[in-house]
Amino acid sequence: MRIAQGELPRDARDTVFLLAVVAWVVLPQVQKLPLWCDLMTAALLLWRGWLAVTGRPLPSRWVLIALISAAIGATYYSHSTLVGRDAGVTFVVVLLALKTLEMRARRDAFVVFFLGFFALLSNFFYSQGLLTALAMIVGLLGLLTALVNSHMPVGRPPLLRAARSALGMALLGAPIMATLFVLFPRVAPLWSVNDSQPAGHTGLSNSMQVGNIAALALDDSVALRVRFEGATPPQRELYFRGPVLSRYDGVVWTALRAARDDAPARANLQVRGPAVRYQVTQFANNQAWLPLLDVAPDGAELAGQRLNMSDELVWSADHALNDLVRYSAQSYPQYQYGPQRRSELAPVYLYLPQGQNPRTVQLAQELRKDARYAFAGDATLVDAVLERLRTGGYTYTLEPGVFGSNSADAFWFDVKAGFCEHIASSFVILMRALDIPARVVTGYQGGEPNAIDGNWTVRQSDAHAWAEVWLAGRGWVRVDPTAAVSPGRNGTFTHLVPPPSMLSAAINVLNPNFFYDLRALWEAANSNWNQWVLSYGQTRQFDLLRQMGFTAPDWEDLSYVFIGLVLGFSLIGYAWTLVERLRQDPWLRLLHKAQTRLRDNGLRVHPTMAPRSLALALAQARVDAPLRLALENWLLRLEAWRYATPQARAAAGETLATLRRDFGQLPWPRRRADWGFGS
Repeated sequence: MRIAQGELPRDARDTVFLLAVVAWVVLPQVQKLPLWCDLMTAALLLWRGWLAVTGRPLPSRWVLIALISAAIGATYYSHSTLVGRDAGVTFVVVLLALKTLEMRARRDAFVVFFLGFFALLSNFFYSQGLLTALAMIVGLLGLLTALVNSHMPVGRPPLLRAARSALGMALLGAPIMATLFVLFPRVAPLWSVNDSQPAGHTGLSNSMQVGNIAALALDDSVALRVRFEGATPPQRELYFRGPVLSRYDGVVWTALRAARDDAPARANLQVRGPAVRYQVTQFANNQAWLPLLDVAPDGAELAGQRLNMSDELVWSADHALNDLVRYSAQSYPQYQYGPQRRSELAPVYLYLPQGQNPRTVQLAQELRKDARYAFAGDATLVDAVLERLRTGGYTYTLEPGVFGSNSADAFWFDVKAGFCEHIASSFVILMRALDIPARVVTGYQGGEPNAIDGNWTVRQSDAHAWAEVWLAGRGWVRVDPTAAVSPGRNGTFTHLVPPPSMLSAAINVLNPNFFYDLRALWEAANSNWNQWVLSYGQTRQFDLLRQMGFTAPDWEDLSYVFIGLVLGFSLIGYAWTLVERLRQDPWLRLLHKAQTRLRDNGLRVHPTMAPRSLALALAQARVDAPLRLALENWLLRLEAWRYATPQARAAAGETLATLRRDFGQLPWPRRRADWGFGS
């Protein structure tokens, strides 16, 4: 066994440490890689660790060839190609694990180090969030520690010493890294990745089947972060408009129209009152639409995107948003839009599949025949249905049970419970049965303020569905039937959540706000990361130049500032080198000068050789007598000065200045061939 007295030999210790660092670098990609790649990488790393600890020989070349052939075949089988992002990352991870089985010398370790750096960077292909960045900083320090440790071949230096050196190297490089980040030109192709297979989080979509929004209620991930300029609207008025679903086939609601350039004019939109200005940080959702507050007639300022608005006031980009984006917008809470005459409406807003929800249709007929509503307008009927929701024993729940094909009948008469999409869908079906044009609107409602940074956080659990009905003289009017069933859903941050775990329940007993405060702190930090790092681009670069005094900054100004800072850092580095040289022992500098002169001209010189050792090396190298005798005499004088007392130096009249002068006056040959060094 190689383990003696509970301590691994150095080579085994260093190998196990490097394997642990490699595992840490690869770990964030486990969910993105094929299962066979995860299993193969873990098995190879464990196998290599076992070989290091037990001192067994590494596998033969034929075994490695068989393994890499299997990896190539499996990569092609999984991705149908050997090029591209996913296939490339898969193959790099497997190669990194395989290379550890070939790590016999320091040269092989260097290959593992740099493959590890490449695998570390590949993590950012899938996520550029703060958590990933922190994990990769730890991985970077681990790889640097292993690299520094490999340059300490003698003895058994502790890993902590190598880690301190690695941390120092990283801190010295931090100013240069920050300068490059802030001032290096942000040209789009250099700062984007062509993602043909979106990996963003999926939230609301352009269709809705009763029950699918309820699944999002258990998803606590962040959908939006919103910063308001000035006063924040009341929480009950925060309706972030998403897809409007008008077509109904009896099971699924789908969107009706594509976006149009002239949609604001076609929608007869009129706004009044003050605007609400805000900035949105939207996380990837694999959808093209932008959730803006009702309503935003001017859309949003989104760099590099052409935005269009549909007739239903839904803004969307040209393609799906698969990355985090930031944009500014302004909305008007007071508005009116839609045709003023019923004849201008499409028949789809009244369509109901024949034969479905017969009891709901019967309810509508009874309401129309009711003497109280015989001569009432549509607005009165809407209020009557909302009153039925308030007083009819209906409840708001995540688990309403199975609705079946006649979902509106089940809600109004049998189950009498549902989540927002059950309530909104049933309400719209009843409105259409009442001959009132109606449609379903999906999006997000509400959110919660972050006490740390003042931003509002809108989560996937804030996904919501409400209704719009058309009323003569008013156009389309928002109606939220869920607020009639559960007023707290829209006014007091009341959400349906799963029961807490035993651990979270115990912590909440000790400190009810612990998880809330911790999450707020993390989300504030993540918001700053998104704002100042991920969203840092050309616009922010030019804003920085304006703050520095440039009136109309351009790429030329940015280049001047960048070059000036690079030169400044270079001068600082040069000055620091001069200071370090002056701080060095002048006797050692003179000895180093002699060592360098002799080494450059063919003598085998080790950096630790003392003056007397250099004199012996000269004698063994058969240097020509005049030069050898002069050099030996000078080296012995250098040694004597080092160990003499100040009084002896003064009596001999020997100083470093005279030694430096005499070194330059030695009979140095002009050509290296004239030195006469030999073995």
